[in-house]
Order: sequence, then structure tokens, then C-alpha cells
Amino acid sequence: MNPKILVADDEPNIVISLEYLLKREGYTVVIARDGQEALDAIAREMPDLVLLDVMMPKKTGFEVCQEVRANDALKGVKILMLTAKGRDTDVAKGTAMGADAYMTKPFSTRDLAQKVAEMLGQNQ
Repeated sequence: MNPKILVADDEPNIVISLEYLLKREGYTVVIARDGQEALDAIAREMPDLVLLDVMMPKKTGFEVCQEVRANDALKGVKILMLTAKGRDTDVAKGTAMGADAYMTKPFSTRDLAQKVAEMLGQNQ
């Protein structure tokens, strides 16, 4: 079975490009367009990895990350924060909230595909 990835981002162009890239790489993709939708989808879908934008309506990526990490049933879900906020303090906050990795926008699709494969334990 293909690994399942949740893309949580409120920017339609990013969602479309990430969905295309990840499906092309052979992953099953689920979409959430705000923080609450992301939490609901994580609980329902149990994805292997979440690509989580920081700046989203309803709940921020930081809040989503914190809630996922507080739920024992979701301990196995890996989180990759994707954000335009690349300051060291933002990276530190994401890591402190329990994110497994951090990538700043804009990013190259090749770098992202490599990072996703690495986080899922798949060597390309």
C-alpha cells in the first residue's frame, strides 16, 4: 500500500502543485484547507506524513502540530512544517511543538520529494 500524505495548506496553488507532485511520486494524497480540517483529516485518515502549513485559517500549523503530538493515538504521524516563515525562531517553535522537520517556502519540488521519501524511510 502506498504511504498516505495529508497536504494541509490554504493556498490553492500550493495544494494543486503538491498534490500533483506527490501523486506522481506514487503517494496517496489527502487535502485539508485549514487547521481544523487538517486535525479532522489526521484523526480520520491516519496519514503517514502531514505536510503542514503554518499560516492557516481556524487553527495554525503550530496548533495542529501541538494537538497531534498531545494525542497518543497519533504518535506515529510524521509532520513536515512548510512555511514562508523561515526565521530561526519559527523553526525552533515548530520543532518545539513536535514537528519532525521544517521546510521554508519557496522550496524546490525535488528537495521536497527527497525530504518526503527520507521521512517515510524510502531511499530514492
